[in-house]
Amino acid sequence: MTTLRRPGFLLRHWALFSATALLAAGLAWAALSPIRSASRDQLFEIPKGTWARRMAGNPVEILPAELHLTLGVRDILVLHNLDDVPQQFGPILLMPGQSFRLPFAMAASYQFACTAHASGQMSIIVEPNPATPWARIRWRFNTVLRSQRWS
Repeated sequence: MTTLRRPGFLLRHWALFSATALLAAGLAWAALSPIRSASRDQLFEIPKGTWARRMAGNPVEILPAELHLTLGVRDILVLHNLDDVPQQFGPILLMPGQSFRLPFAMAASYQFACTAHASGQMSIIVEPNPATPWARIRWRFNTVLRSQRWS
């Protein structure tokens, strides 16, 4: 009996070929497809009762310690204060019910004082729009990793 006639030989090779082709197609899509988003806004809401829970000694984690934005994709930070007290974000005082939009036009790392954050500080890292195929793959991979860590 030759190796080509063994049961399962062709099936195993066909499955391996199919998996490799799917992986190659996925990488090609990730590399060549432009990065789009329905909105350029990245919304964060400060929930009602945040200040009261913090003053009661409860740990309140409503914002990530480090926020990543991408130019041309998600490059506008929108904060909405649903709490009963004003909240400070950098030089801006957000009154209850007020929203604030902060567009970023330059890739850089920014530090802001933030009363809604547990540490009182928030880092915003604005990344350049991934222009090369490898940069798009890396951006998509990192975006998936960050979303799994924060959720």
